[in-house]
Amino acid sequence: MPELKSDREIAVMREAGRLVAEVLDLMGRHIAPGVTTRELDALAEDHIRSRGGEPLFKGYRMGGHTFPASICASIDEVVVHGIPSDRKLVAGQIVSIDVGATLDGYCGDGARTYAVGAVDPLKRKLMDVTLAALEAGIDQARVGNRLGDISAAVQQTVEASGFSVVRDLVGHGIGRRMHEDPQVHNFGTAGTGPLLAKGLVLAIEPMVNAGDYRIVFKPDGWTTVTADGSPSAHFEHTVAITGNGPEILTLA
Repeated sequence: MPELKSDREIAVMREAGRLVAEVLDLMGRHIAPGVTTRELDALAEDHIRSRGGEPLFKGYRMGGHTFPASICASIDEVVVHGIPSDRKLVAGQIVSIDVGATLDGYCGDGARTYAVGAVDPLKRKLMDVTLAALEAGIDQARVGNRLGDISAAVQQTVEASGFSVVRDLVGHGIGRRMHEDPQVHNFGTAGTGPLLAKGLVLAIEPMVNAGDYRIVFKPDGWTTVTADGSPSAHFEHTVAITGNGPEILTLA
């Protein structure tokens, strides 16, 4: 059963979300050819801790694997959960940065995909479409709508542009824990699924491939890549459903 948040809880989550947005802004100022993803991770962790927060991802366990960093840094064909390393960014790549933070016991979670220097038209279109899909999904996050309305809006936006939504990974409810009910699929049928209620907070996160939707999980237990090697983009916001419509909490 999804846990509905009070106005007080949403106010705290707004601060956690603002911290996430600050980190993503910081990443955008530092992403450039020659920068390593490990350097970006250090910048992110330092900023989170300087504001009294805790990195949400660092030490997170899934399937017996512990994530070692504060951000996920996913380059080109890496869909999500790329582990920061000494690999240097190269002009023409795209890199998705996913970051989470806890502040006063509540979580914020967000992601953006950035161009490293100039990128080709396909990658630019992929980024634009993924962001548009996120916006379309958020617009459906309203009291009285159903969860499937969000999923269908994302899918329709993506597929109308000739791209595909990843089907084996989902968005999620969020609050005191990073992953709460319900799961938020990026494909589905409008008018289906649970009713959306005031106080529900969701992490809506389209993951979009330029080619086929299928993905492959690497042996490290985290890194997830497109099966056909095509580039992938990822945008995410933490969104509260209020009586006045959706409120994006992960804004600076």
